[in-house]
Amino acid sequence: MPIRTASARWQGNLTEGSGTVRTGKGGLTGNYSFKSRFEEGEGTNPEELIGAAHSACFSMALSKQLADAGATDTSVETTAKVHFDKTDAGMTVTRIDLETVGQVPGLDEAEFTKLAEAAKENCPISRLLSPGAQITLNARLA
Repeated sequence: MPIRTASARWQGNLTEGSGTVRTGKGGLTGNYSFKSRFEEGEGTNPEELIGAAHSACFSMALSKQLADAGATDTSVETTAKVHFDKTDAGMTVTRIDLETVGQVPGLDEAEFTKLAEAAKENCPISRLLSPGAQITLNARLA
């Protein structure tokens, strides 16, 4: 398997500086700053990027779970809400709430929920993050 890369450049001090992030092949480039991370400023932040990675990974894992169960999805749409909180150890990603909606003709809600839970457990990004952050899931069919 290939090794994936991303890079970031920061210029200036913490509160007044700014930076850019870029994925290895240039598919994603964004600006970030103290305000985009700790306030409501424009740009992205590491927590949004974690959310993007987690929601993408989970959606693919769920699509695989569905296929393995003999179901074909029309779409899987997932949002990851990343909670970034102050703890005794410092600022920490404490919880990620996954919300997914699937369009899967012929599949009932109970089976979809079961397969979504399996995807949550087997998604590589969930496995990476779950030792340090609680991961919740709300799954439903469209």
